[in-house]
Order: sequence, then C-alpha cells, then structure tokens
Amino acid sequence: MRPRERRRIGNETEKHRWDRNFNDLLQELRVAQTGIQILFAFLLTLPFTNGFPRANQFQEDVYVVALLSAASSTAMIIAPVAFHRALFRQGRKPELVRYAHRMAGGGLAFLLISMVSSVLLVTDFILSRRIALILAGVAAFWFVALWVAFPFYRHNWIDEDDEEEDEELNGDDPRRSDPGA
Repeated sequence: MRPRERRRIGNETEKHRWDRNFNDLLQELRVAQTGIQILFAFLLTLPFTNGFPRANQFQEDVYVVALLSAASSTAMIIAPVAFHRALFRQGRKPELVRYAHRMAGGGLAFLLISMVSSVLLVTDFILSRRIALILAGVAAFWFVALWVAFPFYRHNWIDEDDEEEDEELNGDDPRRSDPGA
C-alpha cells in the first residue's frame, strides 16, 4: 500500500468518513484534555505553595515556560470546540477535521514542552541542576519517541495481522475497499 493511500471501512461514504474522522479526533482530544487540565491546575496553584518562594531565578523562568506552554496547549486542544460551534450545520466537516487535526498537533507540541519543563522544574528543585537537565532530556526523548518517532515509523508499516484484519473488514472483496478514497 502506498503511503498516501487511505482506506475506507466497508461501504463508507465520504461524509461518513469525515464524521468518523471527527469523532475519532474528539476522542483523542478528550484523553489529552484531561492530562493537560491536571497539569495546568497544578502549575496554576504552585506559586501559592509554601515552598515556591525558595525557587531560584532559573526555576521561576522554567515555571513560566511550563505554565505558558500548558496554557497554549489547553487553548489549542479546546479550539476545535469553538471552531465546531462557528461551523455548526454548515456542511464544512472536512475543513473542521483538518483544522482540529492541526490544533491537536500543536496542542500536543505545547504539552510536550510543558511536561518537560515541569519535569525540569521539579527535579531542579530537589536534585542538582546537572541531574535535572539529564532527567528532563530523557523525558523529552521519551515523549518525542512515543509521540513522534514511533507513530511516524509505524505510519507506513503494515504487517500481516493488519492485512488480515482489513480483509475481514472488507469481506475479502477488493471492490468493497477503495484505497484511493
């Protein structure tokens, strides 16, 4: 299968595919939104804790980066809701899905920055700067591996189990699957 080919499930119409894509994207955003909200709430309350006045200038700067990137992530992950409200019942689902896809990607990028900054902030507060930087680097590597490298590596990789599952979904009838759709 060529990288740019898209598959349809059964006799799925173009409209049904856009609806399914939007629903899938909303489910993904719900998962991400919960994590972002918890992190953002933690970061919002942090300056009001007893230990925060002991933070040095570096830690305060890292805190601001973590807070602003969490706020940006929250805004981008929630943005598709506002866009959906603006386009509601206008028949512009493809545009909405493309916009929501971009916002989800940007939101995850800001979430990565916020998560790594938060790890750096906490570890720098309790450990040495050198160890904190190493641990933040490991966290960054891990997030990039799980959120970017593995998905892109897997994106064009189809194994035998996937092909068997596709045949079952399409009833082993090549006319029922339209890879160019």
